[in-house]
Amino acid sequence: MTKKQSFLDRIGIPSHLFWGYIGVLIFMMGDGLELAWISPYLVDQGLTVQQAAGLTTAYGVTIAIGAWFSGVLVEAIGPRKTMLLGVLTYAIGQVLFLTFALPELNYGLMIPTYAVRGFGYPLFAYAFLVWITYRTPSYQLGKAVGWFWFVFTGGLSVLGAFFSSWAIPIIGHIGTLWAALIFISIGAFLAIVVNRDQIGIIKADKSIGNNRLKDLLNGILIIKKEPKVGISGIVRIINQASQYAFPLFLPIYLKDQGISTTVWLNIWGTIFISNIAFNLIFGYVGDRLGWRNTVKWFGAVGCGLFTLMLFYTPQFFEGNVFLVGVTGILWGACLAGFVPLSALTPSLVGDGDKGAAMSILNLGAGLCVFVGPALVTLFYEAIGVKGLMWLLAGLYFVAAILTSYLKLPSETNIAASEIDKKVVEN
Repeated sequence: MTKKQSFLDRIGIPSHLFWGYIGVLIFMMGDGLELAWISPYLVDQGLTVQQAAGLTTAYGVTIAIGAWFSGVLVEAIGPRKTMLLGVLTYAIGQVLFLTFALPELNYGLMIPTYAVRGFGYPLFAYAFLVWITYRTPSYQLGKAVGWFWFVFTGGLSVLGAFFSSWAIPIIGHIGTLWAALIFISIGAFLAIVVNRDQIGIIKADKSIGNNRLKDLLNGILIIKKEPKVGISGIVRIINQASQYAFPLFLPIYLKDQGISTTVWLNIWGTIFISNIAFNLIFGYVGDRLGWRNTVKWFGAVGCGLFTLMLFYTPQFFEGNVFLVGVTGILWGACLAGFVPLSALTPSLVGDGDKGAAMSILNLGAGLCVFVGPALVTLFYEAIGVKGLMWLLAGLYFVAAILTSYLKLPSETNIAASEIDKKVVEN
């Protein structure tokens, strides 16, 4: 007699990890509440645009580093300690930033204190993502990571911004930043303490189980051991590169086509409402149609096509806001088509290497923060908006080709056995 599944398990959330999901949602709400307004606020306070950009760039550096360390730290010290480390680094950076750096606009202190915060959410949220990959059956894993990205994006890009829009008129910008610590603390308590799930990670090599240095090095060596993990990392970078490139030049282009910046911001917000919804949908689709097929056709090919349509639609239809909005919504939906990559990548390796594989994937999630703006910086003047849109679309089509090589070990073994069978028959 089979055990009856709970409602949470039926919808794709591992019931034993439920409070972890809620904790990530609230933590990311606190972590992301200033992302939409910190740069213009700092410029209003007297910093230059270049200084504000430098601040967020330093923040992005530590995000990338924290993302890479997250998976291997889970294997080295466990998920709870890794997540707690994320909470502490965020809290320390936030307190120092708000107490000593921001009030005096001391740029020399603002850079390191704001950057320290960047270690926070990768160590916290991505460590929980690794936890999910270890403690979720393969048949449920696509939906489980879909729910992870639902709460992650919902907290970071939706609830945090909504809270800020309400809080800033009442308690001001500084008060809103202090309030972030409340959400961080509540999220951490739910995900680390209330979440009672236990994880037992099996090392591939027991002799190095306590060797922290080798655990960390494994995060690099896994690429040599299993090159497909490196391919996954590249696909993950391409996944969101345009997300960080578009805001730098697309609003300017659309303004020339008759679509104001205010309208563009509304379109951008709607895009990520679509993205959140499809994070769940493609989790289900991935479990049904296959993780690799979903990433390849819906994610990579879909994003490539709708990237081009974001350029041509306002030209062919004379700045039609509705059609541009629909195109953006479809692009945001296809952006979620990469969600099954979080299930596919750790499945490419054995149990002892899952954390290292996720570290490479998480590193890709951090590096896309740099790749998108870097492409704009390097190529905008040379090839213009049209060239950039074709370049970004081309990267998505390259990602589709690369994804074709991400075959699971079971698929590889089946293919090999079929070849052996044909050889014997001949």
